[in-house]
Amino acid sequence: MDFRQLRYFVAIVEEGSISAASRRVHIAQPALTRQIHALETDLGSSLFERGAKGISLTVTGRALYEEAKQLLATRERVIARIGSLSQGVIGKVTVGVTVAHLWVPGIKRVLSGFRERYPRVALEVFPLLSGPQSEKLKDGSIDAGFLYMEDNRPDYLKVRKFHRDNLVLAVPEQSPLVSAPPETVAQLSRYNFVWGPRSSSPVYYDRLLAYMHQLGFYPRVVQLGADNVTILSLVAAGLGISIVPGDCKWISPPGVRFIEMPELALCDMSVSFAWNTHNHSPALQNFINTVLECSQDESVGG
Repeated sequence: MDFRQLRYFVAIVEEGSISAASRRVHIAQPALTRQIHALETDLGSSLFERGAKGISLTVTGRALYEEAKQLLATRERVIARIGSLSQGVIGKVTVGVTVAHLWVPGIKRVLSGFRERYPRVALEVFPLLSGPQSEKLKDGSIDAGFLYMEDNRPDYLKVRKFHRDNLVLAVPEQSPLVSAPPETVAQLSRYNFVWGPRSSSPVYYDRLLAYMHQLGFYPRVVQLGADNVTILSLVAAGLGISIVPGDCKWISPPGVRFIEMPELALCDMSVSFAWNTHNHSPALQNFINTVLECSQDESVGG
């Protein structure tokens, strides 16, 4: 017994005759009759009563008809599901995004665009700093991430620059620096700074501090914040000033002003998109393609 024979059998039952069923399944009547006889032989039971007025189902035939419809429907569902999985239109993708970049237009465009294009894929987004993201990419807890990456990246990661950014000065809105912006970072030496711990995002921390030292500047840190959201909240509270990525304007609380400075603008704080090359999920590949399409838009848009 095979699915083809079951399909022929169901067609005969639903059409009411072998001649009508043969037209439905596009097979000659003698061949169709042979297939039904073979099915009856396999089952060891007659499926139809044949009489002058046509054919009717036996008790065995009625039982098989109900089972055959379910089996054929299940077969179609399995074929559709496997096809969808292989094409990446169903499944699951887990993505990390640094806290400061969830509201960046380019990343919002990726997330909303993917969800719109692949509504049957479960997209889970986790706000994570770059350090935890790197660990989760390594152990497979997330499939991909938007984060700060060092130049010497591990072999198991594929990385593409996604979004360009640079540093800016963040100050309380009542700060005198708002009306008299500093021309150089060195002029900030007498101010108290709010900074982040290295453990939260080693790549970001090292890049930022290395650039400060390159300028000959050593900030007077009086307060630590776990992430840029916390740092900006402390700045808004008047506990100090800070140097943060320009994209922080998307997550800034009220009471913070951002000041562009030529020296800070030269520090590249671009965000990269990374994924584990050992992950061959078709759904992930569709997400990667969506990101690459949007990253081209980012490049065009500046």
